[in-house]
Formats: sequence, C-alpha cells, structure tokens
Amino acid sequence: MRRLALLCLPLSALVLAACGNTVSTSAFKGEQREVAQAISNLQADATAAEQNKICADELAGALVRRLGGIKGCEAAIKSQLNEVDNLEASVESVELAADGISATAQVKSIREGKKATSSVLLVKERGKWRISGL
Repeated sequence: MRRLALLCLPLSALVLAACGNTVSTSAFKGEQREVAQAISNLQADATAAEQNKICADELAGALVRRLGGIKGCEAAIKSQLNEVDNLEASVESVELAADGISATAQVKSIREGKKATSSVLLVKERGKWRISGL
C-alpha cells in the first residue's frame, strides 16, 4: 500500500496540474499541438471523473503497470480525483525530444491559491501521446 501511495504522489500533482477549465491547444502546431491535446484530454476526463478513460487512453502503459494495472490505476485515479478542486491550468510550452517519442510540457496551474508550474512527461505509444509522469 505504501508503494501505491508513493506512486500516487506524482500522479496527484499531475492530475492537479491538468484539472480545471479546458486546456487550450491553439498556441501549438503539429506534434506540439498533439502533446498539448493529450494534456487537454486528461483534463477533460479528470473533470468528468472518467478514471477508466484516463487509465485506458491517457496514461502511458508503464505508468498504468506501476499503479497495479488497469484496476489499480482506476482506484488510484479515483482516489486522487476525490482530492482535486476545480483548478485552472494552461500548457505554457512543449519541448519535443530528439527521439520523436518523448516530450515535456510545462503546465501552469493554481494550487492552494498559488500559481505553480509542473513538468509533465509524455511518450508516444501506438501513435498517440500519453502521460508518463512528472
């Protein structure tokens, strides 16, 4: 159980960073826009409390496995969503790695009344950008 809690701490920050109003992707083009869209998709699913969609569609396979597979992931996400207020977020920048299958997005949000920026890591799996961690 402690291991799950340790894995959920960064996941909590990720969900907090992605929740709130719709994340705009209009400032980005091409692959950068697709990365920003992945964060927007996470935000939409989190707002709708769709932990099943988050685990199946938005998170990288390695992260889902670390959370105990689909069922463990869904339980972890559900727990984290119960802790999240309706927060605003915006994708400030997207940096694509030279390998073409990983990226880092800087996501700005408001937590506990203060502005915070988080680095969100993504990987491209099966042709789609997925959240892999912080």
